[in-house]
Amino acid sequence: MNDGYSGYGSTAGTMDMSADAGLRSFMLGVYNKMALGLLLSAGLAYAVGTVPVLTNLVFGTVLFEVVRWGPIVLLLGSGFIMRRPSPMGSALLYWAIVTLIGMGLGIWVYAAESALPLQSASGTSVTASYGTIATAFALTASSFLGLSLWGYTTKRNMTGLGSFLFMAIWGAFALGMVNVFFMQSPVMELIIQIAFLVLMAGLVAWQTQSLKGSYYAFKDDQRSLAVMTNMGALNLYIAFVNIFQILMSLLGRD
Repeated sequence: MNDGYSGYGSTAGTMDMSADAGLRSFMLGVYNKMALGLLLSAGLAYAVGTVPVLTNLVFGTVLFEVVRWGPIVLLLGSGFIMRRPSPMGSALLYWAIVTLIGMGLGIWVYAAESALPLQSASGTSVTASYGTIATAFALTASSFLGLSLWGYTTKRNMTGLGSFLFMAIWGAFALGMVNVFFMQSPVMELIIQIAFLVLMAGLVAWQTQSLKGSYYAFKDDQRSLAVMTNMGALNLYIAFVNIFQILMSLLGRD
């Protein structure tokens, strides 16, 4: 889920701005941090999925609940605690969430390594393989690149889209929780996954444009730029991982 630290992007103003060296440096910093987060997640996922001691520790103890719900708790909690995030605080939040999510992604590696199908909350069987993982990652990376590039270059002002996306995402998340604990409908699960995929696609484009506008609003405030680098990377990282996980579920669906 996205964390709602996009308030920095609400001051985007006009989108008819010429790029400069400062903007390129800022955006490169965001993407580099996101890429490092993905690399760390991939390393953790592989370790957790292939090393039996780590597999048992993460998925066979109470640590599983921490890995499962920790990112959501951190995101929600930080929204109340970090009213004005510091560069250090936002960086710690980013790497903590990346670490937990990376460990959780180990379930896909474990399923591919052991050739065991996974069961979704609705009872749908999902088969994972290294081929599926590679395909899902390639699709995610290519679509992310295209959406982010479009969000960066388009002259269309998407400022008003942010509120709709956040409300829709949280609504879909709430409906997903209802389905998990009460309905357990495979059809509803599929509809929610497709809805999430569309919403995350829109979020990538909107967040990219929002970061671009935010740079111009705060380009003389190094503290704010440092925070935006961390939070921008976090938002884009979460969107990337969500798209990847949905594609894994769709591609491996039996």
